[in-house]
Amino acid sequence: MANDASTVFDLVILGGGSGGYAAALRASQLGLDVALIEKDKVGGTCLHYGCIPTKALLHAGELADQAREGAEFGVKTSLEGIDMAGVHKYKDGVISGLYKGLQGLIASRKITYVEGEGRLSSPTSVDVNGQRYEGRHILLATGSAPKSLPGLTIDGDRVISSDHALVMDRVPKSAIILGGGVIGVEFASVWKSFGAEVTVVEGLPHLVPLEDENSSKLLERAFRKRGIKSSLGSFFEKAEYTDGGVKVTLANGKEFEAEVLLVAIGRGPVSQGLGYEEAGVAMDRGYVLADEYCQTNVPSISAVGDLIPTLQLAHVGFAEGILVAERLAGQKVVPIDYDGVPRVTYCHPEVASVGLTEAKAKEKYGADAVVTLKYNLGGNGKSKILKTQGEIKLVQVRDGAVVGVHMVGDRMGEQVGEAQLIYNWEALPAEVAQLIHAHPTQNEALGEAHLALAGKPLHSHD
Repeated sequence: MANDASTVFDLVILGGGSGGYAAALRASQLGLDVALIEKDKVGGTCLHYGCIPTKALLHAGELADQAREGAEFGVKTSLEGIDMAGVHKYKDGVISGLYKGLQGLIASRKITYVEGEGRLSSPTSVDVNGQRYEGRHILLATGSAPKSLPGLTIDGDRVISSDHALVMDRVPKSAIILGGGVIGVEFASVWKSFGAEVTVVEGLPHLVPLEDENSSKLLERAFRKRGIKSSLGSFFEKAEYTDGGVKVTLANGKEFEAEVLLVAIGRGPVSQGLGYEEAGVAMDRGYVLADEYCQTNVPSISAVGDLIPTLQLAHVGFAEGILVAERLAGQKVVPIDYDGVPRVTYCHPEVASVGLTEAKAKEKYGADAVVTLKYNLGGNGKSKILKTQGEIKLVQVRDGAVVGVHMVGDRMGEQVGEAQLIYNWEALPAEVAQLIHAHPTQNEALGEAHLALAGKPLHSHD
């Protein structure tokens, strides 16, 4: 194949999602000559099929709930119905605006952008559209795709993935959601807000099982109040078509029927047939293995994002892409502390956290060395105004830093920024307690929780 470039690129990136385009933007900013290859649209899953469209749907669902509940605030409102064409127009408008902005940003940085399905052809080259792009370094950033289970075929009609759910032209009358992680509970929240009957099936004992158990229990309670059903602690066995939809049978013999089955058991790496193994890249269950600097076992190849077994979050992809770009440009880089990455599940109510769960903190420091405190949002004026319930839970090493912040309640995702600073700067409760938080805000609840943990509670009992 002919090399499309007159010179060898400093960096050739395979995949234009969060990790890939972040690396491209930062590398070009640092003076590197960059080629970015993407088979679909720059922005990847997050912009087009994940973070952005799902949050747009969740906001539409929030408005539907507010319309139903207006009388609680003395405002006479009612919900006439959900216009899915209108919802999609709104959602797609958000995506389109961000997409155009990103395209302009890529062009302004003089990045060579190639649209086509690329394949790693050697440790220093990628083939796409019949051309070969040579690079002194290659970055693999091909992301992930929805997973299924053996014997469970996603047909796009009755058995669907999150990709199909994002473009459905109707609200299903009823839905079974297989998987109680982030994707599953977010769609459960959307569809319930839109008026569907929803059952979440999770094989592990709790919803959002990677979160602190207290957060999981609070979400389960909130879902019950909303009328979202959950089946926990028994795994999926089989699915069968019925006259009206799908029947799901679990290992414990329980059966559920609904119009659609959403398979939301997570996402797996996109790596098959892309030449990685042939180039000598070490793999494990489809994931590319990389060290703390996102360097693979092949010196000229790095990997970032959902392709490597780190947290599957867009902002992690951004950070990993930036780390690789700066490392290749000769800058000093610091490995990412993945415990210090903020995590938000945007269901209603939201679940937000940073740092260690209580269980992980006890594993690391010993049960006697860990102190926890729960601050109920019932004592927070702004949360009362919003009619949201939940808690902020702090995990502290006794006489030391706060090592975990776990929050449940509407808009808690907006509070995780300060929580991130508290964890990453190893703040003591007394240091946070010295900061004055604006009143009345939900952010004030984070300050009040630290006041209490520091031994001087204000609007909470000793």
